Amino acid sequence: MSIRFEVKRTIRVTQSIAYNGLLDLDSAKLWMQGLVGIERLDEGPIRVGSQWKETRKMFGKEATEYFEVVELIEPQKIVLRCDGTKGTTGKGEFVFTYTLLSATENHTEVTLNGEINGLTGLTRFFGKLIAGTFKKACEKDLDRLKNFLEQS
Repeated sequence: MSIRFEVKRTIRVTQSIAYNGLLDLDSAKLWMQGLVGIERLDEGPIRVGSQWKETRKMFGKEATEYFEVVELIEPQKIVLRCDGTKGTTGKGEFVFTYTLLSATENHTEVTLNGEINGLTGLTRFFGKLIAGTFKKACEKDLDRLKNFLEQS
């Protein structure tokens, strides 16, 4: 069973700036809520196959998850996969698909489609609540990214 959610924001920057902003792990600490740190597990520019571990403070505790870039179509699409079995979550697969559309010359519509797979037992039962929590966190992140990029 897949649980899905969607978040949309219009950012007053070019499509290229929004795309690069989402992939700039070094500046993530300036806009990502609760970020403790990001550690690259490879080197070089971000590309398909790039991996990192991301630690955030959530609900008063630190949580670490492992991310991998699954697809990149510059400047229109970014797909990230989080293998929950490797991190604090301990289960599930989380897929984050960012689609970037140029609304006007300096406005980009960013749509994040989140998908949660592989939940079992009580986690599956409470899946809708989990999706709501992830959606709220993603809304806050996109709001903070929007503010960061528009003020840079």
